[in-house]
Amino acid sequence: MDREKQGGWCYIMADRYRGTLYVGVTSDLAARVTQHREGRGSEFCKKYGLTRLVWVERGNTIDECIAHEKRIKKWRRVWKFDLIEKANPDWDDLFDLLT
Repeated sequence: MDREKQGGWCYIMADRYRGTLYVGVTSDLAARVTQHREGRGSEFCKKYGLTRLVWVERGNTIDECIAHEKRIKKWRRVWKFDLIEKANPDWDDLFDLLT
């Protein structure tokens, strides 16, 4: 299957409730979040200790996910907080739901 046609995930990592945020995209959510949690996912997540998966959304194609990621990255912080809190009001770590 072409990578562009394969589904993907847009996600947000955080260090704590309403803390530092990282918006990312991946085709393998469990593996990517594991990388972040182990300090191998991105320098930004490693630097700020972002190990909590607080929001995730499935996309039909990886291109769709990348476009959504780019939109969210331009949003104001409060809009990102609202997005997270609609689905995850307590900012629980959603990683446990993946495993």
